[in-house]
Amino acid sequence: MTDSTSDSGENVSPTERLSEAGVAIWLDDLSRERLRSGNLAELMVTRNVVGVTTNPTIFAAALAHGDAYAGILGELAGSDVETAVERITTDDVRDAADLLRPVYDATGAVDGRVSIEVDPRLARDTAATQTTAVRLWETVARPNVMIKIPATAEGLPAITSTLAQGISVNVTLIFSIERYRAVMDAFLAGLEQAREAGHDLSVIGSVASFFVSRVDSEVDKRLNAVGTDEALALRGQAAIANARLAYAAYEDVFTTDDTGRWAALAAAGAQPQRPLWASTGVKDPSYRDTMYVDELVVAGVVNTMPEKTLDAFADHGIVLADTVTGSGEQAAATIAAIEAQGISIDEVTVQLEDEGVKKFEVSWDELLTTTKNGLDDAGAGER
Repeated sequence: MTDSTSDSGENVSPTERLSEAGVAIWLDDLSRERLRSGNLAELMVTRNVVGVTTNPTIFAAALAHGDAYAGILGELAGSDVETAVERITTDDVRDAADLLRPVYDATGAVDGRVSIEVDPRLARDTAATQTTAVRLWETVARPNVMIKIPATAEGLPAITSTLAQGISVNVTLIFSIERYRAVMDAFLAGLEQAREAGHDLSVIGSVASFFVSRVDSEVDKRLNAVGTDEALALRGQAAIANARLAYAAYEDVFTTDDTGRWAALAAAGAQPQRPLWASTGVKDPSYRDTMYVDELVVAGVVNTMPEKTLDAFADHGIVLADTVTGSGEQAAATIAAIEAQGISIDEVTVQLEDEGVKKFEVSWDELLTTTKNGLDDAGAGER
């Protein structure tokens, strides 16, 4: 392992150094096996993990491997598959939330959070998203759960409504700066309504999950198609530049705060909606496997990592200094250079949002199929 050295002269691991820099490390994975084996508890100690995110793809993979769900599938044999899926996923999230509760208490309701996503097939249905978000919140029944709602146009009012009811929200599938600004506006509106309704703002948490690596995957494909030396030299730069522009937008709302909206909410005890760097696993093997962590270090953000990326960072991650603050101008120049190659970032981000929703729908269908097969097998075993 490559260690860093702290100001006190003591050797600390890269994940400790990242935490000291103000980046909250969340694990982008959850399974019953991970909970039962003590692996998640171990990662909290050895990898400085202080939160967990889940999505349909993660749960589909968990159900498809191992026998950790055999007992619950037997118990639910004969049940409706959608009911079974909600029971299985909310049970796992509840158990993870209980494990992370001491972190939640110690950090004043900032970290120790576990996210569970609304059925992605509802991403374009505001009312159904709102109803499902409330049901998941009430079913998990833990203060440190976050309900994940996609940042689609239809998701924005659902985000506001859910926050207004005092429910913590992880806004997911954010790709564009314009949409991110709309997400922050939805957050502020939700907290303003929550304040009017008398909710305690200090315990309402929210993160805005800005997806990173997928931006490079699509932009690089288009740069490769252009094929010039100038275009190829820009490969691997779009995602980090886009994320740094997102942070500049965050500063406009929560630091500069020209409108005073955030100051009024902060005075009432509200927490800021932290940027969360998602999709931080490198897709192109020619890139440094920790680049979406190393290059996005700034206090007050979350980086949620799949275990492969977490292990890589723990082994050889680099935390030298803040790599984000003040980088907006350079990031804008990078995006402008890419667009000068005939590549529209707006077009890319719209495509990525559509693809993201569809990918999660496919994973949800896989989760339903895997669960149904498990229920059928359990039922057959009882006969």
